[in-house]
Amino acid sequence: MKAEAAELELLNGLARNNHAAIESLYLQHYGMIQAFVVNNNGSSDDARDIFQEAMILLYEKAQDPAFELNCKIKTYLYSVCRRLWLKRLQQANRFGSPVEMLEDVVPVDEDLEAQENRNEAFVMMDKALQHLGEPCKSLLEAYYVQKKQMLEIAEHFGYTNADNAKNQKYKCLMRLKKLFFAHYKNGI
Repeated sequence: MKAEAAELELLNGLARNNHAAIESLYLQHYGMIQAFVVNNNGSSDDARDIFQEAMILLYEKAQDPAFELNCKIKTYLYSVCRRLWLKRLQQANRFGSPVEMLEDVVPVDEDLEAQENRNEAFVMMDKALQHLGEPCKSLLEAYYVQKKQMLEIAEHFGYTNADNAKNQKYKCLMRLKKLFFAHYKNGI
């Protein structure tokens, strides 16, 4: 019951153009939309545009006294953003099938749940990475994020050759995996 009251309070705050309510909606839901857009051929700028459009639509709806939200704000924003983004992809000819057909393939609730699970896993992986320590953290980031070659990593970290750097990367990856699953089990 508290969750529904909080949602209603946020919606009413949005209708009154309350800065705290708007900021709360951004903090709670923008990350999910950004991940969706970026994972579907978009950029962070695209995600900001799409989220802003959805917030404007929700704002306009919230101002109508007859408007009744029959789902969570999160679900509403996600489905609006998803629809807006798929339309934009279709217009840019980066996506082959019409938007209407896509809704038959992936129901929004299932897509949202899968995205939430991925986001939780990314948060836990980030926590594990923060606990990993140096030089492992920098080494893994150099390889997986910066896409550096093993020879370049060996030179940068002072390993005698690329094979030694590769072995160290493997050890670091195993430590990260162990930390991740420890965090995952504990729900930290």
